[in-house]
Amino acid sequence: MYYSQQSPGIAQKMPTHQHPAQMHDSPWTRAGHHPALGPPNHAQQPTSPAYSLFPHANGAMNAMQHHPHPHMSGPLGHHHHQNSLSHPHYQSPPNGNGLQTGLVQNGSPGNGVVTQIITPHWQNQLLKCEMIRASRSPHHRARASAMAARTVQKAAIPIQNPNAVKPSDLNGASKDTDTESNATASPSAASLAPATPSAPVAELNRPSTDHRPPQNTWSSLDMGGVNIKNIPPTSGLFTFTFLINLYLNHNALTSVPAEITKLRHLELLDLSGNNLVSVPPELGMLTSLKELYLFDNHLSNLPPELGTLHQLQTLGIEGNPIEMSLKHMIQEQGTPALIAHLRDSCPTPVPPPARQWSSIISTPEREVMQADSNTETFSLICYNILCERSATERLYGYTPSWALAWKYRRDIVMEEIKRQDTDFVCLQEVEGAQFEEYFLEALSDLGYDGIFWPKSRFKTMSDADRRHVDGCAIFFKSQKYTLVEKQLIEFNTVAMQRSDFKKTDDMFNRVLGKDHIAVVGLFEVKESGSRIILVNTHIHWDPAYRDVKLVQVALMIDEVEKIASSFAKYPPRPPAVSPTTSTANGPTAGENNSSSRPPPVYSDLMSGVYEYLSTGVVASNHPDFMSHTYGKYTSDERVRGCRRDPVPFTNFTSTFRGILDYVWFSTANLAVNAVLGEIDKPYLEKVVGFPNVHFPSDHVCIGSEFRIKPPKEAPPPRPPPVFPDSGR
Repeated sequence: MYYSQQSPGIAQKMPTHQHPAQMHDSPWTRAGHHPALGPPNHAQQPTSPAYSLFPHANGAMNAMQHHPHPHMSGPLGHHHHQNSLSHPHYQSPPNGNGLQTGLVQNGSPGNGVVTQIITPHWQNQLLKCEMIRASRSPHHRARASAMAARTVQKAAIPIQNPNAVKPSDLNGASKDTDTESNATASPSAASLAPATPSAPVAELNRPSTDHRPPQNTWSSLDMGGVNIKNIPPTSGLFTFTFLINLYLNHNALTSVPAEITKLRHLELLDLSGNNLVSVPPELGMLTSLKELYLFDNHLSNLPPELGTLHQLQTLGIEGNPIEMSLKHMIQEQGTPALIAHLRDSCPTPVPPPARQWSSIISTPEREVMQADSNTETFSLICYNILCERSATERLYGYTPSWALAWKYRRDIVMEEIKRQDTDFVCLQEVEGAQFEEYFLEALSDLGYDGIFWPKSRFKTMSDADRRHVDGCAIFFKSQKYTLVEKQLIEFNTVAMQRSDFKKTDDMFNRVLGKDHIAVVGLFEVKESGSRIILVNTHIHWDPAYRDVKLVQVALMIDEVEKIASSFAKYPPRPPAVSPTTSTANGPTAGENNSSSRPPPVYSDLMSGVYEYLSTGVVASNHPDFMSHTYGKYTSDERVRGCRRDPVPFTNFTSTFRGILDYVWFSTANLAVNAVLGEIDKPYLEKVVGFPNVHFPSDHVCIGSEFRIKPPKEAPPPRPPPVFPDSGR
């Protein structure tokens, strides 16, 4: 960042004395070369008000420059700036890797001249260090910004690129870049965002939210150069959650309070030129940071918790007695390599307490239910386990690489299944090879059997590739339940069979391009003969295609109703344990039912999927249809959600925290006894996002325990069959 030389702080920034050898000459006509900026350009002087560097007569760089500031009191009144390459105490170490570019000569006792390598990473570090050292006057950046705002005239007519392609709806194509409106709405974020290469085809985008800070007329705060000695934890500074840039440089701070983590939207934090001997590990919670300047402090080490700063582009450490191994790493490989090292070497934190089941019914009700031998209950968990091909460092840069490895994560998933020990286990994002080679075998030892279908794309792939296509799996306790039938619902195939969908462009361009599925299992309780329909589905997540996921759910409900109607006509298994059979439609499926149970409260009440599943009706002009045409969906109330006190989130990453996963049930046939409780809140306050060491997926496991309601009235006995007399 450079500032105009008309900055009002120039008179205070420039030195008041010169080296004797340069009294008669301009500092920009020096014979020596700046170690970072290279040879001087005699044709044009640089516009940055950085400190002049004065060479000695022998060509060596002066190690220090003294800048008195009579207007400042305290320790900043006289400040010694060390040259970034000739620091008397924290000298940049030589690099003997043999590269022949960017050579700088530093004096070294005993062997004459030592060659030091200036890599592009380190050159960028030194450039920023010099600019920040030139910004030590009080409120330098604020005054420079104000001066620039007064002198720069805005064009009355915006200049636009006539060759720019106008953004348009790609009708189902994935959009990896931000739209023009998004870039305009957050110019600070857009200007500081790193250039991200295109994602590999094999990787999938994950849910994210609009991570912009709360709207405010200003987003930067300059408190630099005013001799601040202490910031109390109760400071009002930490209420400015909208801040994007915060400058606390060149003060007299000896510590930074952990409450700075409340400023979650910070992208630039400058703590240079203070008296810091350490930085709080809580800085690792500021995952939006792209620039963190710690120049000219007294830091000898960095907390490994900074490894979660996966978006950090520059970590300024020059001018500190930092550990040499860390300094070598950032010199040779840059900030990302150092952040990755800190991330992978961070000690494993203390695990959270085990999640507890929260009872929905009262203690007396549960005691009565347990005393009744005719009460039937079953439990299930639903878990999106994050398939291997999606668990990449590009998407989850805050997660240690070893914790992203599938072999590590699968063991954590298995531990969760063992700990909950439910009757049914519904897993999403399970790859075919993982189902066959790991889950089926490992869960069979726990008494489970399972069914699985991959997404529809596996049909077009080779035998080797289709094993890595993810899908949905249902596991059940084989000693307690019998799998009567299993069915697959392919949403694009079902859509093609709909007469009111066949000729619409929206169906071809948006719905048919998605290969999501639903796996249906028809189960029967061995002891009582009660029947359960369990549906496990993974619909499209992208909010840009919320019409698609709404259509997918509507198609699924229609198909499940047909399956339930057919299942109800199956004769009871011989011998019949009970003359009556209760038909219960399981999670994500239901009949036309109603219940006095009040509807649950969720965080996405405006979702068309939620409205359709909770009421059975969605208006044809619902915003989630996005003005697209998909036929007509209207019916009576069908199903309700199982949670009355939902968890605060089911998906948790550094950019998203919200509810994506649900368990739905038929209220006429089922009632809820308990739900799986929340994750420990103090633990979450120290976590950037999932997956991490203790949670193997960006999704959280959710679970419920149900009881099967007995029929209100026993159906009349069937009349005995009458056979015609064939003898007459």
